[in-house]
Amino acid sequence: MAPAVRGLKSFVWQKLKSAVFDDFTKEEEWKVMLLDDYTTKLLSLCCKMTDLLAEGVTGKNQIFLCLRAQISLFFPKDCSKVVENVYKTREPVPHMKAIYLITPTKKSVDGLIDDFINKSSSRYKAAYVYFTDFCPDSLFNKIKASCAKSIKKCKEINISFFPYESQVFTLNIPDAFYRCYSPTLEKTKEKDAVLQVMAEQIVTLCATLDENPGVRYKSGPSDRARKLAQLVEKSLENYYKTDERSQIKAKTHSQLIIIDRGFDPVSTVLHELTFQAMAYDLLPIENDTYKYKTEGSGGKEKEAILEEDDDLWVKMRHKHIADVIEEIPKLLKDASSKTKATEGKLSISALSQLMKKMPLYRKEISKQVVHLSIAEDCMSKFKSNIERLCKTEQDLALGTDAEGEKVKDSMRVLLPVLLNKSHDSYDKIRAILLYIFSTNGTTQENLDKLIQNVHIESDSDMIRNWKYLDVPVISSFVSQQNKYIRRDRSKEETFQLSRWTPVIKDVMEDAIENKLDSKDWPYCSRCPPTWNGSGAVSARQKPRASQREERRSSARLIVFVIGGVTYSETRCAYQVSEAYTSCEVVIGSTHILTPRKLLEDVKSLSKPKDMVWMKDE
Repeated sequence: MAPAVRGLKSFVWQKLKSAVFDDFTKEEEWKVMLLDDYTTKLLSLCCKMTDLLAEGVTGKNQIFLCLRAQISLFFPKDCSKVVENVYKTREPVPHMKAIYLITPTKKSVDGLIDDFINKSSSRYKAAYVYFTDFCPDSLFNKIKASCAKSIKKCKEINISFFPYESQVFTLNIPDAFYRCYSPTLEKTKEKDAVLQVMAEQIVTLCATLDENPGVRYKSGPSDRARKLAQLVEKSLENYYKTDERSQIKAKTHSQLIIIDRGFDPVSTVLHELTFQAMAYDLLPIENDTYKYKTEGSGGKEKEAILEEDDDLWVKMRHKHIADVIEEIPKLLKDASSKTKATEGKLSISALSQLMKKMPLYRKEISKQVVHLSIAEDCMSKFKSNIERLCKTEQDLALGTDAEGEKVKDSMRVLLPVLLNKSHDSYDKIRAILLYIFSTNGTTQENLDKLIQNVHIESDSDMIRNWKYLDVPVISSFVSQQNKYIRRDRSKEETFQLSRWTPVIKDVMEDAIENKLDSKDWPYCSRCPPTWNGSGAVSARQKPRASQREERRSSARLIVFVIGGVTYSETRCAYQVSEAYTSCEVVIGSTHILTPRKLLEDVKSLSKPKDMVWMKDE
C-alpha cells in the first residue's frame, strides 16, 4: 500500500524508498539512522511512521521517525532503526550498523568522520552513506582518507529540493534573493555561484520526476533568467549522460520555464483574500504552525500544523475567505447534528464540549475548529483594516475599478490610504508600491514627497530597492517597461475585492496552449514535440475521465521563479492543472515568500553582506 502522500511528495518518498530503505528490507538486524537538519525536514515532508509500516517496514525492520526539526528520541521496544541527529553527540552503539542520510556539506561529513575517526572506539559497526546530492571531490577524498574501511556503501540519491506541497517545491535557499539581486555583490562571483547551485538543485527535481524538459526563460533587462536556464540545460545534459542507467535520456514531453521575480511585482504585495495566502500574510504563522487559544479563562495555547495530511486544509486553502467562512460552520453543524449537544451559534468552547461528547468525531471536529479559528482570525484583521485597503489595491493593480471604468488619477486613489492613521506603515508602503507599479514608475520628486509625508524614511529602501529587481521605481529608470499582455478575465466570476489574477497564471495557460512568443520566451534547448503546437489541449474539450491520467502523465509544465514565489502564485498551479487536464503544472522557487518578509528582504538589498543575516554555507 502506497503512503498517503500526494504528487511531488509521493515521487520523493518512492525515490527515497527505492534508493535507501529497500537496501535493508531483507536484513534482520537493528540499525541506527542518522540525519542532518536538511534530511530531517525532507523526510518529515514526505514520510511518516505509518507510511513506513504500510510499506512493510515492520517487526525487526521497523524504523522510528521523528518528523519535526527538533528531534526528540523515543525508543519503542520493537524499534530496529533509531533516528538521530548527525550533528549531536551520541552514545556509541558499536554492535549496530548506521545509515547516514545526509547532505554533502562539510558539517555533515565532519559528523560522519567523527563517528569513525578512531578505529578502536567507532560509534557504529559500519556506515552506509547516502548523500542527497553530488558530493564534491574535496569532501569525498576527506572521507576516503579518514574512514574508508568503515563505509560499506556510498551513494548519491539526487534529491536536493523540498516537496513543500503536492505541486510546489522549494530549494530552501532564501539567501539567494540577496545573492541574486543585491548590487553589493555585483562584481563578485557569488551571484554566478548561487545560480550554479540552483541549477543543480533544479536538475534533481527533474530527475526525481524522470523528466528532461525543454528549458526556456523570460527575456528581460537582466540576464539572470537566461543564465540560470543555460546552466540548467547544461546540467541536464551532464546528468542524463551519467545517470544511474548510463543512458542518454531524450527530451520528454515537458517544459521548464524560468522567470525572474521582478516579472510580476504586483502579486507579491497585494492583499490576497484566498484562505492560505491570507492566513500566511495576516497571521503569525511560523514553520507552517498556527498557534491558537481555546476559549475560557483557563484557555490553553494549542498548535496546529498546516499540511496536506489535513484533507480539510487541502479542500479549503485555495478558496476565497468568504466561501471558507460560509462552509466551515456548515461542516461543524453537520457534525453537531449527530447529537443534540449544541444549539444556536457554534462557539469554540461549545465545540470543545462537543468533542468530549463525541469521541468518534473528535479528530474531524478538531480540524474544523482549527480552520474556523484561522478564518475568524483572518476576518478580524480584514474587518478592522484590510477591507478598506483592498478596493484601493485592486483599482491600482488593474487600472480599473469594480465597474470596469478606467482609473484616471492613481494618486487620488492612493491618498485616502496614506491619510488613514489606522493603516500601519507596511500597508502604506504596499499601497505606494502598487501605485508605482501601476504608473510604471514615478518622479524622484514625487517619491521623496510620498516617503516624507508618510514618515517612512527609515523604510524607504523597501520602495527604492525594487530597481534592483528591474522594476521601474523612477520613471527615468527605463523608458517603458515591456509588460506582459494580460488575458481578458472580465467575464470570469470573481469577488470585487479579488479581481487581480497573478501574471504567472496567464503564463501557465499560454504555455500550455503554445501561445508564448519565442522571442520573449526563448528556448535554451530544442523544442520537445509536445510543445510544438500539436500537444496543446483546450480546457473546453473536457476530455473523458479515462483519458485524464494518460494526458496528465504525458506532459508536465514546471515553472521556477528566481527569488521567491507567493501563495497566490502556487494556487495558480493547481487551478491550471484542474482546468487543463492535458498537463500537470508544478511550481517552485528558492523559497516561499510573504509580503512582509519580502519587503524586509528588498530593504536589505542595499546593505553590505556583513550586515545581512545569511544561512550557514
